[in-house]
Amino acid sequence: MKIEISARKREAQGTGASRRLRRSGRVPGILYGGDKQPVNIELEHKDLLQKLHNEAFHASILALKLDGGPAEQVLLRSFNMHPYRPQVQHVDFQRVSKDKKIHMKVPLHFVNADKSPGVKEQGGVANHIMNEIDITCFPDDLPEFVEVDLGNLAVGNSIHVRELRLPKGVEAVLHKTENPVVATVIMPALVTEEEEAAATEATPAAGEVPTTAQAAPEATAEGAAGEKAEKAEKPEKSEKGEKKEKK
Repeated sequence: MKIEISARKREAQGTGASRRLRRSGRVPGILYGGDKQPVNIELEHKDLLQKLHNEAFHASILALKLDGGPAEQVLLRSFNMHPYRPQVQHVDFQRVSKDKKIHMKVPLHFVNADKSPGVKEQGGVANHIMNEIDITCFPDDLPEFVEVDLGNLAVGNSIHVRELRLPKGVEAVLHKTENPVVATVIMPALVTEEEEAAATEATPAAGEVPTTAQAAPEATAEGAAGEKAEKAEKPEKSEKGEKKEKK
């Protein structure tokens, strides 16, 4: 069942008009593609934001109704979010034709990692290198996601794009001999007891080696104490004593 979305034509254009539109709870956008002219549209923000949280909304053929008319098949092509607020700033939709192939990125769903020998028997962990894949197909063949079965992977083994079982009518978009890694099973990084002990021995205990900053105040204090002692040992001459010496 296609996800439906409603929109209406947007007459006012420009930065100021878009700002006013957002303040009223609407989102400016554009609908383009096919044999028709691009149309500036606006959508209800709350409904659009809710749909954007649905993974299928990003990789499915959508049914867009413009001004209550018949639904058109479209794809979500891009959207812009506010830098720090949960607010959609702009959205783009592209019309699609049943007889023309489309180029899309669809999410990858990983299964059976816990059953793989690398995880179950060897204590490894699944490492996802890719989270989505570039594909091409006709609109009716577009999958919501592509499944990646990790059930046979041992530690150190990988699964590549060309090894994936793609749905009928779906092809991965690759260049010549390109065959990127999709996922692998690796051993988690562990610090051995010997390495931990060696690191402890190499690090001096706190307070064992005084730093220059720590030693300097002590030296200053000792110097000051010495000066005071020196002055205490030398008796001060009185004014009378000085006069007697002059006579």
